[in-house]
Amino acid sequence: MTLWRTDPDSSHRTEPRVYIRAYVPPGGMEDAIAFYERLLGTPVDLRAPYPEKGLSIATVGAFLLIEGDEETVEPFRATHGTLLVDDVTGYHDRLVAAGAEITDPPVEVPTGVGFTARHPDGTVVEYVHHRPKPGEGR
Repeated sequence: MTLWRTDPDSSHRTEPRVYIRAYVPPGGMEDAIAFYERLLGTPVDLRAPYPEKGLSIATVGAFLLIEGDEETVEPFRATHGTLLVDDVTGYHDRLVAAGAEITDPPVEVPTGVGFTARHPDGTVVEYVHHRPKPGEGR
């Protein structure tokens, strides 16, 4: 079993990948990536600008690094975690059927499509699937 991502397309995933969110101040992404690479012994496996939200994101192992100023990242702090899944459609439908509240509907993000849901117990989770753009991949 591979814990870390080796392919930018999540459509083949058989189980979700959990990301712990870490918020990085502007200009701190390189240092944060270096820290987590040393800590985990694995290289960064995703880097993407998110200009629509004024952010940059990266993943190293199980950490989703979100770079932005305090005002920009504040709305994202209410989300407890992120799950990388094979396809958001099935998760969206199951969550709605189970009584979850979709707080942010499915939308294109730099890596594919994502949405956010509040579970009946109050936990807020972002669900995202990744699809590579032409030329991306390993």
